[in-house]
Amino acid sequence: MFVGHFAVALAAKKAAPKTSLGTLAIAVTFVDLLWPVFLLLGIEHVRIDPGNTAFTPLDFYDYPISHSLLTTIGWSIGFGLVYYVLRHSIKSALILAGCVASHWVLDFISHRPDMPLMPGVNKYVGLGLWNSVPATIIVEGTIFAIGILIYLRSTTALDRTGRYAFWSFVVFLVLAWLGSAAASPPPNVTALAIGALSAWFLIVWTYWIDRHRRLASDVKPKSALQ
Repeated sequence: MFVGHFAVALAAKKAAPKTSLGTLAIAVTFVDLLWPVFLLLGIEHVRIDPGNTAFTPLDFYDYPISHSLLTTIGWSIGFGLVYYVLRHSIKSALILAGCVASHWVLDFISHRPDMPLMPGVNKYVGLGLWNSVPATIIVEGTIFAIGILIYLRSTTALDRTGRYAFWSFVVFLVLAWLGSAAASPPPNVTALAIGALSAWFLIVWTYWIDRHRRLASDVKPKSALQ
């Protein structure tokens, strides 16, 4: 999934209101931020295989360190522990750990059976949502819409930047998501990995959004201001 992961970050802002949306976005995409680095280092591998599924031309045949169930649990625990050491909030640390773990769950729904359970074990799972473009758009689009709704009910813009930064982010994600299904396959794995690293641009964007929005619960009713 793509926008589905960001939907989890948006929704999690309600549960972890003091945690930046940027930090939540890092958590939900953490294993995908590791993956292109591992590709460039030759630790993990992927094939460009048009037709592998209807939604993506990629054959994810070797990514047990970034994306297996066991290592994702490890990444989630590690992420939560680091956050707790830095911020001393057990609640936010647990929510962030859950955000990291959510990535595997959503990928399990979308991928064909190529999701490894653990390194060194030849057992792969996946429900194969990506085998249908319409089903992918309906399911993932619905998840994203729910995430947006929860976020908008939990926060309010401090200024025009808070509104425009958020809605331009939503539009960009949707266009990038739909465009990826229709775009030509990447020319090679190196280009794919470098393109995947551009996800850090989205992380910076979410931190920018968070600086220009505040919790809806912090907004005093008009009667209280009179």
